[in-house]
Amino acid sequence: MPRIPIIDRADMNAEQARVYDAAKQGSGIVGGPYYAYIRLPKLFEACQNLRESLAKGPLSARETQVVNLVVARHWNAHYPWFAQARRSRSIGIDQSVIDAINARQAPTLPDAREQTCFAVARELLADKGLSDATYAAAEKSMGLESLVALVAATGSFSMTCMTANSFGVAPPADNPTPLKP
Repeated sequence: MPRIPIIDRADMNAEQARVYDAAKQGSGIVGGPYYAYIRLPKLFEACQNLRESLAKGPLSARETQVVNLVVARHWNAHYPWFAQARRSRSIGIDQSVIDAINARQAPTLPDAREQTCFAVARELLADKGLSDATYAAAEKSMGLESLVALVAATGSFSMTCMTANSFGVAPPADNPTPLKP
């Protein structure tokens, strides 16, 4: 049960309606933690812009999904996990990868950059930073620009997960891939 009431479009003030409509026409993403962000339209808009900027950055859709799965698992964020597992399947990430991350295990990933995304996101969340060895390996594997995007994506999606958890944003009851305890 959400701790925060969902504001119907008809009940939004002019600024809320403006950013909501722009998001609906753009990414279409207006649910989940955005139910909280809409109360601060400038934050809602900034989050949309950051998400869009990262989506157009150097990480592939698959790399971003690996990061998002690791982050949602780390934060035990049920709604973000639901949404990211669904999105991961839709872009061809194998269910065994999703299941391994759900079980807090290293998945078998076919691509070296995807492996780096998993390792960096996991270490960054667990250790609050990267060891010199991990940093050097990631920079060599991905390049500095992609490493910056990877760290930013980890932080950005952590905020999404913390927001969903704090405000009780829950997945649908028929969630096909719930988080394991």
